Amino acid sequence: MTLKQTPLHDLHLSLGAKMVPFAGYQMPVQYPLGVLKEHLHTRARAGLFDVSHMGQVRLVGKGAAMALETLVPVDIVDLPVGMQRYALFTNEQGGILDDLMVANAGDHLFLVVNAGCKEQDLVHLQQLQDQCEVISLFDTHALLALQGPLAAQVLARLVPSVAQMTFMQFAAVEIRGIACHVSRSGYTGEDGYEISVPVEHADTLARLLLDQPEVAPIGLGARDSLRLEAGLCLYGHDMDSAVTPIEASLGWAISKARREGGVRAGGFPGYQQVFAQQREGAYRKRVGLMPLDRVPVREGVELFREDGELIGKVTSGGFGPSFGGPLAMGFVAAPYAVLDTVVYAQVRGKAIPMRVSRTPFVPQRYYRG
Repeated sequence: MTLKQTPLHDLHLSLGAKMVPFAGYQMPVQYPLGVLKEHLHTRARAGLFDVSHMGQVRLVGKGAAMALETLVPVDIVDLPVGMQRYALFTNEQGGILDDLMVANAGDHLFLVVNAGCKEQDLVHLQQLQDQCEVISLFDTHALLALQGPLAAQVLARLVPSVAQMTFMQFAAVEIRGIACHVSRSGYTGEDGYEISVPVEHADTLARLLLDQPEVAPIGLGARDSLRLEAGLCLYGHDMDSAVTPIEASLGWAISKARREGGVRAGGFPGYQQVFAQQREGAYRKRVGLMPLDRVPVREGVELFREDGELIGKVTSGGFGPSFGGPLAMGFVAAPYAVLDTVVYAQVRGKAIPMRVSRTPFVPQRYYRG
């Protein structure tokens, strides 16, 4: 299969990036700084991520909000102009087809979906065509993420108004004459912004941001360790079409208005199953896991009770540079999802004790004003 390239491909090569296949694209996994230092730089200063492999979509028309509510368990109708919300596409069994961000841009809804799911998501959205216009921005817009405690300082130097934005706000701005859409959000647990920019201006904008003394380019390796420390799910790993929002510990993402007894309860695919799990509980839950022997426990490792009974599986795992040790997330049978429960991972023939832990492992630092 021929891998696609983002509009910043040549820039990555010029910066000495190590490129790897990811979601059908050639993507930078790290730069000469290395994953550990890139991670710590993002936590301390500001990192620039190319996330142009993600899918961007516009829904246009008066019926767009109500139409989208037929596909997600989220309150879109009452989403204020200039705000963004986390959402989930569900299937008829209540499983998660993808997770996404939805922003109300005033004259349209703006969606960002996962790279590996974007083609199927676009097909999924086409069923709304009789209620709103579905416009793919896959080939016309790039997406940059500027993340870290100094991200606001950096971007406000170029666009002073972004300093007034708070977490999950969304705005159309001009950055040195380039028309962009900016949200104050990200996937690292840090303060920061995601910037949608026309592909023809992506390289110019990326270089402008990298010219700022606080900013370094950051690859997929550090992006993964940052999101794991922040306790954030990765689609296809910590959730998929066989996992419900309740099992994935994402019940908070089901808006009050859409829950059982809400003003617009249900109406999304699989809502009966989701409501049943909200009432009765799920048989398994996603939890944070902290290895007690300081041994990294990777995705796919099975989890057991002390007596050897299989009770779950690790879905994300590795070393947390800011946390200062190994950490993981995974699914365990509900009785073992209680905080501080000790379960065991089988790593190279040895039983590694892991404690069920709260997430995030590192405090999130979103700017809420």
